[in-house]
Formats: sequence, C-alpha cells, structure tokens
Amino acid sequence: MSNHTQLNAQKPLILGVSGASGLIYAVRALKFLLQADYVIELVASKSTFMVWQSEQNLRMPLEPTQQEQFWREQAGVETDGKLHCHPWGDVGANIASGSFRTLGMVVMPCSMSTVAKLANGLSSDLLERAADVQLKEGRKLVIVPRETPFSLIHLRNLTTLAEAGARIVPAIPAWYHNPQTIEDLVDFVVARTLDQLDIDCIPIERWQGRTIENRDKV
Repeated sequence: MSNHTQLNAQKPLILGVSGASGLIYAVRALKFLLQADYVIELVASKSTFMVWQSEQNLRMPLEPTQQEQFWREQAGVETDGKLHCHPWGDVGANIASGSFRTLGMVVMPCSMSTVAKLANGLSSDLLERAADVQLKEGRKLVIVPRETPFSLIHLRNLTTLAEAGARIVPAIPAWYHNPQTIEDLVDFVVARTLDQLDIDCIPIERWQGRTIENRDKV
C-alpha cells in the first residue's frame, strides 16, 4: 500500500446505502475500498433491507457485527481494510457528529426520497444526519442518484444539493472503455464517484484521447 493510501486510510470514509435499486454499486465500491485498506463507516437505511430481499432474495442482518460480515461476504473481501456498520436509527453514532473527522461521504445508490430530505435539511435517520453533517462541515458529499427519468422536483432537489456543495454523480456509465460485463459498467460509475474524493483504487481504462490515426477515420 502506498504512503498516499496509508495516509488516506487513517481517516474513515462514510458509505451510505439508501433504499434505491442498484445495491451492486455499493457492493463494488466496498470491495475496492476494503482491498485498498480504507476504513469504512457504513450505514444502510431502513429501506435497504427490503431492497436486498427484492434484488437478491437475501436478508441483511440488523446486528452491526453480523451486518459487517454480510457486507464482506457480498463484496468478497474477508479481512482487508476496516469496516464498521451502524444501525440506521443510531443518530448518536460517531458519524452523526461534525467533530468526527472523515474523508467525506458517498451515498450510493441514493434514492429520490433521500435526496429530497437532504435538500430540505431533514435528518430522520443516521444516513441523513451523517450526510447533513458533511454539508454543514464543508466536507465532501457525493450523491449517486439511481433513478430515471428525473422529475422536475428531482432535478430541483439535486440542484439544491449541488448548490450546497454536494457532488452529483448519476449512475450513468461510459462506453469508451469497451465494457464486457455488468461489473465493468458498474465499476466505471464507482470509479468516477471515488474520483470526487481523490480516491483512485479501481483499475479502469481511463480516456487518453484519440490517436491521430483514429481521428482521421472519423
């Protein structure tokens, strides 16, 4: 692990998982972050339990230690990094306070319900409170909305969050890296999300520009 990664890994990154479809984004992000020895504070919303059952027919445990093991199993990372899972209703957790130093927070996938609450300063659970803390402390908050199409209300709420300092990274993959699998598409979105936090731990093919030969063919 590089000195840069060691330095970053000393501060935790908060990973919020809301009740939007697309849990594979959170799983792949967790996989690469743990493999790079990052410290992850994970909080999944109440709705996430239902999404796990709907998408994978899996029951996510409520108890934090069992939930940690569950997420590690889904990510395929047994021991690397550090992972601490928080109950969704524990608004007194460390990540609920601005005095708890972090690298920032990613909410991935992010439901439109969560977007609406964050845009209006509402904190009804730990995920929303932790995200609100990032905004008030001027830290990095990255929102990965997984919804289509967007209504005007959705767009206005996302605009409000962007104006408040959040980065909005829709779950929209590129194609120039010639994806061959669903994981290739997902990993591109995850990599661009972590780029917003200056975290580079996913081996994707980045755009290098077209060669003169290729430009002549266009």
